[in-house]
Amino acid sequence: MSSEQPFKVGVCGIACQLCPRMVQGKCPNDEAGCRPRQNRMCQIATCAYEKGVSHCFACHDFPCETTKLGPISYGYCCYISGMEC
Repeated sequence: MSSEQPFKVGVCGIACQLCPRMVQGKCPNDEAGCRPRQNRMCQIATCAYEKGVSHCFACHDFPCETTKLGPISYGYCCYISGMEC
């Protein structure tokens, strides 16, 4: 049996363990992972909370100006949405 922990997926769609803020120790959620809620460190989490979605890609406005903030490239957001941006 593997001792590795499964990846937590943040609101933006990136694995929390790979998020630059998590890696740098600047994530206010620490090991809990990113959830949609008011979050002064992450406009993406705040946006998802305000729109009532669990992940950006579940929002009817995805991709949007907020997703351009990263950490996932905007081009990739366009790709997974099936849109040309």
